Amino acid sequence: MNMIYDVMILGAGPAGLSAALYAGRSGLSVLLIEKGADGGQIAVTDEIENYPGQMPEGESGASLIKRMSAQAERFGSVRVRDQIQSVDFNGEVKKLQGEKEIYQGRYVIIAAGAHARPIGCEGEDKYRGSGISYCATCDANFFRDLEVYVAGGGDAAVEEAIYLTRFARKVTIIHRRDELRAVKAIQERAFSNPKIDFLWNSVVEEVHGAGILQGLTVRNVKTGEKKQIEADPKDGMIGLFGFVGNIPNSALFQGILDMDENGYIRADEEMQTSVTGVYVAGDIRVKSVRQVVTAAADGAIAAVHISGKCN
Repeated sequence: MNMIYDVMILGAGPAGLSAALYAGRSGLSVLLIEKGADGGQIAVTDEIENYPGQMPEGESGASLIKRMSAQAERFGSVRVRDQIQSVDFNGEVKKLQGEKEIYQGRYVIIAAGAHARPIGCEGEDKYRGSGISYCATCDANFFRDLEVYVAGGGDAAVEEAIYLTRFARKVTIIHRRDELRAVKAIQERAFSNPKIDFLWNSVVEEVHGAGILQGLTVRNVKTGEKKQIEADPKDGMIGLFGFVGNIPNSALFQGILDMDENGYIRADEEMQTSVTGVYVAGDIRVKSVRQVVTAAADGAIAAVHISGKCN
């Protein structure tokens, strides 16, 4: 409790681990705080193909994060598992109030990431964990040989749909536009997969079932026509996976840091926020590209800038 670190890092995803690596190599005392498992959203990604320096044949998010964590720990980061409840960014020494204790440091890097946005359909909360999921890698096995639907059309939605074909009998992507937003290479893989079908210009409006998910109401956003989708009686249930975007984990900093209308934290080119001594990195900040490589770069930039002030 009396220790004052050079830098405290909130979050052990790619941004936080990169920051810890660079800050540690610069000789700074580093406290890395994570409430759960390392990796954030990338830890539950089945296959990564576009991170420079990864295994060329492709590797899982969990594998990549394991190596990132080992690198960060090699350079002396102190690790803490705790949930931060409140922050005090006033003065030269910043304070973070956790469930376990209070942490103090001269600089803070916020790398708390984001979480999956709800699909937004009626009845969604009722069927979370009973047919509705937001993580194909976590839950695909529960839908083996069943029909599965994926809401979304970006990179994550299409990649996870492809992964689901390893387990599900059929995968249908439901997208509110008439073309996918995913990069062309991913689109081509989806279009060439015989187990993937598409419902264009459509959104999931309602879900229903007797204790488990057994049906969807899908609405065409152009015509207003509604389509009822029911589980095959032999199956007894269907699956619905939501990949319609993310929400930044920034509620803790509302009214303290400058944010955009969606709750993403604003920063300059050095990752400095509107409060002196507080930096931000990764998916939680305002940026145009949210990928592992850009998160890692954010963390490195913030740590290098802080080390220049400390040394």
